[in-house]
Amino acid sequence: MLIDALACGPVLAAPLILFAVGLMPAEWANARPRRMTRLSGAAAWLALAGAVLAATLHAWTGKLAWTICSIALPGRLGAVAISVFVDTVTVIMLLLVSFVGAVVTRYARNYLDGDPNQGRFNKWLALTLAAILTLIASGNLLMFALAWTATSLCLHQLLMFYSERPAAALSAHKKFVASRISDLSLLIAIVLVGSTLHTLQFQTMFQRMSSWSGRIPVELDVAAMFVVLSAALKSAQFPFHGWLIQVMEAPTPVSALLHAGIVNAGAFLVIRMSPVMSHSPWALAVLAVIGVLTLSLASLVMLTQTSIKVSLAWSTTAQMGFMLLECGLGLYSLAMLHLVAHSLYKAHAFLASGSGVDTFRAPDLVDAPGGFHAVRMLVALIASGLVAVGVGAAFGVTLARDPALMAAAAIVVIATSQLLLQTASMGGGKAGLLRGLGLCVVVSVAYFVLHAWFDMALHGSVVPVQGGSGAFELVLSLLIVAVFLALTALQQMLKHAPTALGDGLYMHLRNGLYIDVYITRLLQRVWPAPAMRSVTQTVPFATAISHEP
Repeated sequence: MLIDALACGPVLAAPLILFAVGLMPAEWANARPRRMTRLSGAAAWLALAGAVLAATLHAWTGKLAWTICSIALPGRLGAVAISVFVDTVTVIMLLLVSFVGAVVTRYARNYLDGDPNQGRFNKWLALTLAAILTLIASGNLLMFALAWTATSLCLHQLLMFYSERPAAALSAHKKFVASRISDLSLLIAIVLVGSTLHTLQFQTMFQRMSSWSGRIPVELDVAAMFVVLSAALKSAQFPFHGWLIQVMEAPTPVSALLHAGIVNAGAFLVIRMSPVMSHSPWALAVLAVIGVLTLSLASLVMLTQTSIKVSLAWSTTAQMGFMLLECGLGLYSLAMLHLVAHSLYKAHAFLASGSGVDTFRAPDLVDAPGGFHAVRMLVALIASGLVAVGVGAAFGVTLARDPALMAAAAIVVIATSQLLLQTASMGGGKAGLLRGLGLCVVVSVAYFVLHAWFDMALHGSVVPVQGGSGAFELVLSLLIVAVFLALTALQQMLKHAPTALGDGLYMHLRNGLYIDVYITRLLQRVWPAPAMRSVTQTVPFATAISHEP
């Protein structure tokens, strides 16, 4: 018990430090903005130090669970407890979120310098980070649900930082409604899990489901479906993706934290609930379909946007769809790798979005001669495919044994083919072609090496999908590859010859096919925003903000 407490102590200390700062009264914080900024920054860096210490201790102690106190629930639902669960997933997420939080807090120090509400901003930023870290460290499902809701409520205060702006209020309200439905879905899933397994502890649930054989009860299948719904709403998936595109009215540090951290919570939920999800093939299939629909729409719309931050927001939506698709295919280790890489990249992209304007001001001197060439793209796909197949064979990956992983590898092939096309378009003859092939080899090797490393690191922290590589998984994997090939062709046409698709289709894509417009109108009828009852007259289209250059 003492060893567990000592090892889990740093994990619990990270959010507690930030909670202590976040509980400062807003009036006091605004009256002393410099002091509040220093306190917030110090707490964020201390939380990062706690995460590093927790990761170091985890390397020695392995998986641990520590319950501080618990209260039994009626109906054999288990118990609500204040507990900590530390495994590889916990450690990776703690390091990632605390690092991004420290960087964002430091960036906000200069960004909001002189703002009359700078102190209040740092207060809610600290509370938001504390709620996320609590979510990650939770060892009990109800504690997890409370932190899940707290994260959304604290983020709402940051999204409403400029509450006088109509667009900010509308997008924050849409996020609020989606989050409440997500909270309810998660709570229903927790009740179903508790009533079936008679425990709400992650460690116990993991132990019981790891050894489960045969079909699971219908209650757990339904619970898995509600987990899918909750994760999809949290990660702004189709068709409730509009709010993520429109929260650009919030300060840039909020956008960075949202896109690099909080929106990833959907994938984290699925990975954490892998003991149940891996036994429910239909829930995973639905998750994969939602992911494919979202990334298909977002990846096309992204190319039509003229605002850098809005284009980045559509990119996040597509990446979240891709991440949930990986979870739906049972590739949890690949989804975790994707989550880490996307968070670091997107945090930098948003914080550096101002300087990114200079890149687009510069003349584009390099372009593929003659525009889009189907034959050239086909040759690039074949060359990249041969490279990926060769590298995959070296790692023992085959279509018969790992259809889902091969589908993911095929997506990498499509990506590296674009890299090959880009290097070929820059000229250089055989030298340029060899350079492009060399880059394809490097990317393919890095992909399989990192996947193998994350797969080894997460061994014992997730429950692999039950049932192996059946015909259904094979067909789903082939369909996903076909969708990506079609998307690649359409993206090339949008890039090189947008008029080939017709001006009307280009404009419809620029407006996100108006899906969010109908969702917003429906929401305004069912659950109108408190201070936004006349927004539909002043902002007729929910995507109006995305049209501003």
